[in-house]
Amino acid sequence: MSRLKELRKEKGYTQVKMQLLTGIDQSDYSKIENGKRYYTFEQCRKIALALETSMDYLAELTDEKKPYPRIVKK
Repeated sequence: MSRLKELRKEKGYTQVKMQLLTGIDQSDYSKIENGKRYYTFEQCRKIALALETSMDYLAELTDEKKPYPRIVKK
């Protein structure tokens, strides 16, 4: 989960700010960040959106931080 912490710090966000952006309790977020707890698919999605990255980057499946283009809903 080092990427998670790295991205959060690059954005200048605190864990409390991440709680506000994602709805994930700060203590749970801290456990996720420190590898003591896994996140759900939905939590991963919310974190990726908040940190402007992809879920693949958070899961270390790619080294590309930039998120994929979003679908425009009509």
